[in-house]
Amino acid sequence: METVAVVLEQPGELALRTVALTERGADDIIVDVDWTGISSGTERLLWSGRMPHFPGMGYPLVPGYETVGHVSQGGHGFSEGDAVFIPGANCYEGVRGLFGGAAARLIVPASRAVPLKAIDGEKGTLLALAATAYHAIASEGASLPTLIVGHGILGRLIARITLALGGEAPIVWEKNEDRRSGSAGYSVINPSTDESRNHRSICDASGAGELLDTLISRLAKRGEVTLAGFYEAPLSFAFPPAFMREARLRIAAEFTREDTEAVTALVADGLLSLDGLITNRAPASEAASAYRTAFTEPACIKMVLDWRKLQ
Repeated sequence: METVAVVLEQPGELALRTVALTERGADDIIVDVDWTGISSGTERLLWSGRMPHFPGMGYPLVPGYETVGHVSQGGHGFSEGDAVFIPGANCYEGVRGLFGGAAARLIVPASRAVPLKAIDGEKGTLLALAATAYHAIASEGASLPTLIVGHGILGRLIARITLALGGEAPIVWEKNEDRRSGSAGYSVINPSTDESRNHRSICDASGAGELLDTLISRLAKRGEVTLAGFYEAPLSFAFPPAFMREARLRIAAEFTREDTEAVTALVADGLLSLDGLITNRAPASEAASAYRTAFTEPACIKMVLDWRKLQ
């Protein structure tokens, strides 16, 4: 069996081509893909060649961990036609699945598929980032932020989930004027206009590690900075200001199945809206230009690819 997939041949070189799929296993289902999202964080690092090395990394690779499709061959609780979210796949011959979801057809363990009921259509691609946002601020030991850094797609979801969970309206810092619009019940400001220094919880969704000293300086006593972005360079901070505040530093790891279930419940209960977050759409046949747009244009908050004509 074969599929059409986005293949990052090497940094800066991306193509749409046919690749062979691995044989279906006893615990697998086959999914025909409708939509995939493009991550402007981790996938941009892969595209630029700046991703820190980790086990399993290498080129050529199929990116993508924000996939929505329909089951074409089911089992294990899934029926043909069921709408599902897939957080990546590793089902290819000759190319790596990193993260493997950007293809017209996937073979995945049934245990990785998340049923989509409350979230419909292209908005299902946002489930991974929404679960990441939830994990950063609502998992065990986390606290709802009063300041969020960055009004990209992750920052917007963190702000919306903060409100959905009953938190006070956070302040969001955003340097880029093109990204200051689109708030829903919270304020987005230029950080140069904010002098507040009493935040009990700050969540950084910018991935800009050089801001760490600035964020620590804005904490209240025993306040916490949560790092929700992905950082390509080593992080450091001046110890005395952190010492004086007894600052805490928390790193949010990958989302879990429990996080996806919690986000789905918030949407189903009408507490969390995913409307208005996808700003750009392109047919999968135009993947190369769509990835460049997602990585280089600040006004592009979220780009999704439409695979339905390639099935």
